[in-house]
Amino acid sequence: MVKQQASQFPSVGMTLHSYKYDPRDRQRRAPGQSVVVKGGRWRRFASKSVLKRALITILVVGFCIGGWLGLKFAYNAHKIFGGSILGVLSSTRLKGENSGRVNILLAGNSSDDPGHNGANLTDSIMIISIDTKHNTAFLLSVPRDLWVDIPGGGHQKINAAYVVGQTDHFSASGYPNGGMGLLEKVVSQNFDIPIDYYALVNYTALRDAVNAVGGITVNVHSSDPRGLYDPSIDFVTHGPLVKLSNGPHLLKGEQALDLARARGDAYGSYGFAQSDFERTQNQREMLVAIKTKAVSAGVLTNPSKLSSLSDAIGSNVSTDMKLSEVRRLYDLTKPIKSSAIQSLSLNSANGKDLLTSYNTADGEEALIPAQGVDDFSAIQAYIRQQTSTNPVTRENADIVLLNATGTSGLASQQRTALTSMGLNISTIGDALTDQATTAIIDNSNGKKAATRTLLVKRFGNNVTTTNPYVNMYQADFIVVLGGDQATAASTAN
Repeated sequence: MVKQQASQFPSVGMTLHSYKYDPRDRQRRAPGQSVVVKGGRWRRFASKSVLKRALITILVVGFCIGGWLGLKFAYNAHKIFGGSILGVLSSTRLKGENSGRVNILLAGNSSDDPGHNGANLTDSIMIISIDTKHNTAFLLSVPRDLWVDIPGGGHQKINAAYVVGQTDHFSASGYPNGGMGLLEKVVSQNFDIPIDYYALVNYTALRDAVNAVGGITVNVHSSDPRGLYDPSIDFVTHGPLVKLSNGPHLLKGEQALDLARARGDAYGSYGFAQSDFERTQNQREMLVAIKTKAVSAGVLTNPSKLSSLSDAIGSNVSTDMKLSEVRRLYDLTKPIKSSAIQSLSLNSANGKDLLTSYNTADGEEALIPAQGVDDFSAIQAYIRQQTSTNPVTRENADIVLLNATGTSGLASQQRTALTSMGLNISTIGDALTDQATTAIIDNSNGKKAATRTLLVKRFGNNVTTTNPYVNMYQADFIVVLGGDQATAASTAN
């Protein structure tokens, strides 16, 4: 019926003022009624009639498109979230929102590629942490080769946790069932960060989402002046996996997928100086680019792109979020600018590498915390720095304590006290000479003001930038504990 009506109307794309009368475009009339073809009366009648028809056509087409999109969105939303589409009309407060931070575990695998070896391994793992009070967020990649103790599976690379959980039908209080529940437990316990929700995606989701939004712009900034090159074959394009010069590039879906997979470990590769860390950095950048493009006017006002984006997500994403929670998440993240989203990596945390290479008993190459197997203390401190609202914790200043007295154990006592206050004491030792008054050597160039204030409050205002220990310690502050602290300690005891 819609087609029959539409066929009687002038083209909707035609402007009304350009329409000309066609004798074939007759009006049905009562017997004996005449039609005036010449003069203003017909023109006035024609313009009103055409306007009415065009408006009806637009409304009918709009209703059909809107209804079709609504049904498609409802279908895809049901696949992802379950329940009724009406959930999007309400907004449910998120877990973690009361504390001001919502953490989402994002994992990606190749389950959509059954011919791929290890297709269910989560080779992409990322923590998305959203500061709901200050409109900021950070993305932290978890290396797939990180060597961890997986409950029920022993020590393995962390990308196997999902498979172990699926195989063993993991179930534990406080965690989702199955593979994502076990991965969530491994990440939250080792990293000391609560995980509120998860999302599991396959690589098709990335490719189709990028295509749905019309491509994304990625800025290649390789340390190699030639850019990025991985000659591994893309069996879709039959070309190299990645060949991009430095600078901005508009990537289509397949190109984005290739970049997300490439580690530059094939012979002849260049530009991937950090191998898998380069790959995860590219993934984080592309995720932000997709978010930026998806909320742009060019996508939100384009029914075709919205439909494709809905399909890309609906067919390739699973999560434990409810639809009303997704609505709330959208409301919270909408004000966050791309410039307010940090991209973090454990191999470059405040300029330090918190990981080191490790060879397992079976000869596998893996990664472990720099402090040793299962010692995640430094990684946990780094995450606390990122999630804390305490300015001292946020600064994460590196502090050295030196004992300039004859009182044994003074530096150790102070380390315990200062660590409980959120300070990072990297080293304790003995001073070059004894001194009566405690001195604070400030090497921070004014960048750690909150820490300096706390140290002055505790040890007094004897602050200097003259550093006789410059060749011995690299730290933001060196506190040389004098006799006044020894006296204070003995009095307290």
